[in-house]
Amino acid sequence: MLQFNGVHHIAVIASDAQRSREFYTRVLGLRVVRETFRQERGSWKIDLEGQGLAIELFTFPGAPARPSRPEAMGLRHLALRVGDIHAAVAQITAAGAACEPVRTDDLTGKRFTFFADPDGLPIEVYEH
Repeated sequence: MLQFNGVHHIAVIASDAQRSREFYTRVLGLRVVRETFRQERGSWKIDLEGQGLAIELFTFPGAPARPSRPEAMGLRHLALRVGDIHAAVAQITAAGAACEPVRTDDLTGKRFTFFADPDGLPIEVYEH
């Protein structure tokens, strides 16, 4: 069995590097570790970190839009664990992102909600 020590990073492809950089730093509070323009690809790679989370934010010319509705095969969403769902919602909305109403997971009894990044990637905050 594969032994691993956690998730190393999450890669996100964005349509607009600066707009998504602003979102991930302002709404999620991540900090930019490195920004690299890859001339040969005509694309950006922005490394973001904070609170034990690492995101590699990429742009690729001509990348197709991500199908969110109807849901498509593959990874579904990014979920972040929070201690207080209502405090998290208040911070997210104060930073300018809209959250769905808080719901309760029927299986665990825990509260959660979703909001989206600038390209519609669903991000869940889950109280735990």
